[in-house]
Amino acid sequence: MFENSKKVESSSNPSEYDEPNPSEAGSANAPLTRPPGVHRVCLPPRQTSVQKLRRRLLEIFFPDDPLHRFKDQTWFRRLVTGLQCSFPILKWAPHYSFKLLKCDVVSTREPGDSAGTKHSLKKTFSLTETGISYAKLANLPPIIGLYSSFVPPLIYSVLGSSHHLAVGPVSIASLVMGTMLSEAVSYTEEPALYLKLAFTSTFFAGLFQASLGFLRLGFIIDFLSKATLVGFMAGAAIIVSLQQLKGLLGIVHFTSKMQIIPVLSSVFNHRNEWSWQTIVIGVTFLALLLTTRHISSRRPRLFWISAAAPLTSVILSTILVVCLKSKLHDIQTIGQLPKGLNPPSAHMLLFTGGHLALTIKTGFTTGVLSLTEGIAVGRTFAALKNYQVNGNKEMVAIGLMNIAGSCSSCYVTTGSFSRSAVNYNAGAQSGVSNIIMAGAVLITLLFLMPLFHYTPNLILAAIIITAAVGLIDYEAAYKLWKVDKLDFVACLCSFFGVLFISVALGLAIAVSWDSVFKILLNVTRPNTVWLGNIPGTQIYQNRNRYTQAVRVPSFLILGIEAPIYFANSTYLQERILRWIREEEQWLASNDICDLRCVILDMTAVTAIDTSGLDMISELRKMLDNRSLKLVLANPVGSVMEKLHKSNVLELFHFEGLYLTVGEAVSDISSSWKDQP
Repeated sequence: MFENSKKVESSSNPSEYDEPNPSEAGSANAPLTRPPGVHRVCLPPRQTSVQKLRRRLLEIFFPDDPLHRFKDQTWFRRLVTGLQCSFPILKWAPHYSFKLLKCDVVSTREPGDSAGTKHSLKKTFSLTETGISYAKLANLPPIIGLYSSFVPPLIYSVLGSSHHLAVGPVSIASLVMGTMLSEAVSYTEEPALYLKLAFTSTFFAGLFQASLGFLRLGFIIDFLSKATLVGFMAGAAIIVSLQQLKGLLGIVHFTSKMQIIPVLSSVFNHRNEWSWQTIVIGVTFLALLLTTRHISSRRPRLFWISAAAPLTSVILSTILVVCLKSKLHDIQTIGQLPKGLNPPSAHMLLFTGGHLALTIKTGFTTGVLSLTEGIAVGRTFAALKNYQVNGNKEMVAIGLMNIAGSCSSCYVTTGSFSRSAVNYNAGAQSGVSNIIMAGAVLITLLFLMPLFHYTPNLILAAIIITAAVGLIDYEAAYKLWKVDKLDFVACLCSFFGVLFISVALGLAIAVSWDSVFKILLNVTRPNTVWLGNIPGTQIYQNRNRYTQAVRVPSFLILGIEAPIYFANSTYLQERILRWIREEEQWLASNDICDLRCVILDMTAVTAIDTSGLDMISELRKMLDNRSLKLVLANPVGSVMEKLHKSNVLELFHFEGLYLTVGEAVSDISSSWKDQP
């Protein structure tokens, strides 16, 4: 491009790429005639600072343009659309049919599927035992798990946008809440206070979740990477499994700490409390549950075996204890569970006192984890059925659901992957499936509670261990090791932090490594690559990746693969000078023509700040002193605009900017040939 940098075009109109107006001929600032095949590098369209700020904020907070459906609508349609956006049930309820109701209630498969109604078994079997087991996982009374399986699904069915997301207690949030609260308050010595803290933590979790949705800040949960979750879940699963040794061995006095060393110490220090009867029955049922899980994982068509195993184990163990209670007096049971619907708990929320910070911290942690799981599960099944789930709406729905739950004797709930898989496989078509599941829990609360009086604690421990084992994903950890070693380190930080320090600190360490260290590393030490030409083409690629790419005589072509900021500008300058020094040394040692031009491919430089501009300016001056030409190829619009406004382009004179590396090499090479 032969053109004075002061005359860089600011329009994207192709017609303005033509030759300059003849009236400008002879002017000192008139652009020179372009050589054939060389295109001008244009500035983006002019925008005011307010327009730029508005556009940037819209991209950050409204990437989906949520107001597009209100355009060109009457006020009545806008009102209806607004209500449908706030309450998704109003959108699909008018089109609800008996056929859909049949799918949601009877759980038949879609037409053409021969699997029949067997999937409904899994839905029914998963409600009661998971609710009770996960409540025990959070060190809460078993009845709280059933309460949490009744109210939240009803609220989500009105506010949620997913057709398949099944709401209820989940293992991750349960174990995190149980761990964090147990470190400060004993659930055995102060059960009333512990319960109040659990409800208050649930309130703050819901408040945080709903706030993220209302403020459209859902990108915050993206800082919790998959690598962190893999290590976190594995470490937490081991801790939770070891904690269940209390019920599996019949230990009465057990530590409330959640680190591996105190837990193992407590197990072996209380050997005198071990009950051989509890051990024999517990290990037998644990082996049964693990066997059925293995069979179903190897043969998916036999999924109903693992689905029926937990409830079957509960029934068999309860019958066994009832029939042999005179001989099995050492076996601990759940005891009497109250009948009736959820009692109000708003009066139990604690917003003052010394435990306020603990509840806020617990609410934040469980809120992030449950939100991450719920949205991920909802999007997964939405993709399978080719519909879209709005992340911000889901945050609001889950948040309001937990706020309401904290006032109705519920603890943190979210979308459960296992229950949602049951919903999907059973052929559920709408949010009515959540209402149906809540109805099943309602029947249990009103009529079936006395049946759990003699259910042994050991069977709940076995069910929890079986569920926890499923959280240990060896294959995912191995894949992290193969693909990204830094991700694997984050996984290990989370894993060992949970095992030896605490759940909260282990998660914080992993997030710090994954979200802070890795980001800083990538920002402060961006990648630079040496580009070569693929013979017979105008394509320039990394010479380390493409062995056929060859060195271009007299040129050093470098690609910068990151934005240029204050944090990396000095590093980039030093790294570029090192590339130049090494190239000159190689040319000298091989007695080849001297280096004459350095081309920086700016395609991947998406942004630049004032420090980056100063670096470009200084680098240009340094290379001028060494009789080397510096050329920039394909700077993006925002970078080009800042180069123009900072007057850095004045340093490049006529031959400093090109649209592609190929045009730069061709044009500069031809200009050298024309020189005498």
